Amino acid sequence: MRPFRSRLGRFTAAFDPAEATLLADLVDQVRTLLAQRGGGAEDDPLAGLTGMAVGPSTPPGDPAVARLLPAFHRDDEGLAAGLRMLREPEVIAAKDDAAVTLLDTLPRGGGTVRLTEQTARSWLVALNDVRLVFGVRLNITDDATPPAAAAADPRGPEYAMYLTYRWLSTIQESLVQAMLGDA
Repeated sequence: MRPFRSRLGRFTAAFDPAEATLLADLVDQVRTLLAQRGGGAEDDPLAGLTGMAVGPSTPPGDPAVARLLPAFHRDDEGLAAGLRMLREPEVIAAKDDAAVTLLDTLPRGGGTVRLTEQTARSWLVALNDVRLVFGVRLNITDDATPPAAAAADPRGPEYAMYLTYRWLSTIQESLVQAMLGDA
């Protein structure tokens, strides 16, 4: 990957074919996790009458999805459930829109990515969502230190996942730095 650079309000980076394929696959996997959650809401008569999309009132059972969709209120479970039911579909839709933007602006065969400020913000959301899922799956508590499972076997799948997490962090940091440099 050639890091992001800023020029005239645009942000560019280059990805080789394998990097583009991996990034697209990871973003698609997060979209699938969120779509499964979005499809889990029970039928609500009010939604039928008003056309409002409603989601489940209970928190996600999958810790990674729960990290992507945290509680809307920490002190009042009833309020949290009501807010989740009303607002979670919008949050999922916004995350999916960001993921689609990333996928639409990422050349699948590799090449140069060209982003506006708006599409760059979508990239940051989508990259962060993928990193959050990795962080939960790997039990990452410190970005600079490999989790115990990864450190135990530098040739194992957890270590490869940790390296992928670090690569995603590098992409995200590169984009943030380019955006800050443009500010």
